[in-house]
Amino acid sequence: MGVPLRQQLAVGSYLIKQKLKGVKKYPLVLMLEPLFKCNLECAGCGKIDYPDDILDKRLTFEECMQAVDECGAPMVSIPGGEPLIHKDMPRIVEGLIARKKFVYLCTNALLLKKRIDDYKPSPYLTFSIHLDGMKERHDASVCQEGVFDRAVEAIKLALDKGFRVNINCTLFQGETAPEVAEFLDYVTELGVEGITIAPGFSYERAPKQDVFIKGNDVKELFRGIFKLGKGRNWKLNHSSLYLDFLAGNQDYNCTPWGNPTRNVFGWQKPCYLLADEGYAATFQELLDTTPWDNYGSVNNPKCASCMAHCGYEATAVEDMLKHPIKGLLTSLLGVKTDGAMVETAAPTSSISTLAGIPVNVEHTK
Repeated sequence: MGVPLRQQLAVGSYLIKQKLKGVKKYPLVLMLEPLFKCNLECAGCGKIDYPDDILDKRLTFEECMQAVDECGAPMVSIPGGEPLIHKDMPRIVEGLIARKKFVYLCTNALLLKKRIDDYKPSPYLTFSIHLDGMKERHDASVCQEGVFDRAVEAIKLALDKGFRVNINCTLFQGETAPEVAEFLDYVTELGVEGITIAPGFSYERAPKQDVFIKGNDVKELFRGIFKLGKGRNWKLNHSSLYLDFLAGNQDYNCTPWGNPTRNVFGWQKPCYLLADEGYAATFQELLDTTPWDNYGSVNNPKCASCMAHCGYEATAVEDMLKHPIKGLLTSLLGVKTDGAMVETAAPTSSISTLAGIPVNVEHTK
């Protein structure tokens, strides 16, 4: 696992405290999205088609700190949009570090070389750099040539300056296990601390809908990847049970409150991935007023194809707390890559009708 011991202990302590206090719904990672604007127009992005007046909105430093204090999660992921566009991002990061939050600053890295001296290396700060594969694959994914080379240059620069660096990889249609394995070997050799990997979520607002992998194709792809990965030194930044879930060996429903989202509209219901479900003014209002039972892969057609880590990592962590021996064995023995997959329940139409959502309605960026 590509997570330093300091962070593992801090997060573990937080989880134990929630259990001892009897808290049922607690956040693990705050998705702090201070802007939607980006300097790329990726095919699988669900943010870039907002009108200009929305793309020009920003969360202030004070709003960001208030969100972090309200939520209390030990980790903060800052996606976008492209966060490095935000002129107050260095101050925001400093504020989070002062609160001893582990910050994953997500970026396509196009601005990182120019802005890197605005930040100081810290055990609490990680640049999470978006790469969706090797050069041809990644540049096609972001719909612009040359982005892969600039990102790799920025990764090397950040590592040379002593920053923690993580790779954020989203897999789309057309991927093969050997191609992904080659990519994981490559970024591991670069010396990055960890790699976050997940199938893309089929955002309704994404400009292209034919790029997303769905159903058993996701599980077969990950089984192939993990089979090739046996004996290699990939530092995947996930719990072993989440990886086991991706390979079709665990039947999980998502834990959307595990990764709550605060963006320019408010606290997003129910999660980072679903737009147009409503917003809350405070984190507590989000917990109290979101109809949580209306969402999840077994409850809602919109969620049926989702296997994103922002929904299921918290579920896997909760399962590991309940069944530590299962988690330990999976970590030691590795993910099962053959045999029957677990059966998953189909989404129910009754819940979607209750939620007012069309049944035929079907990410991680």
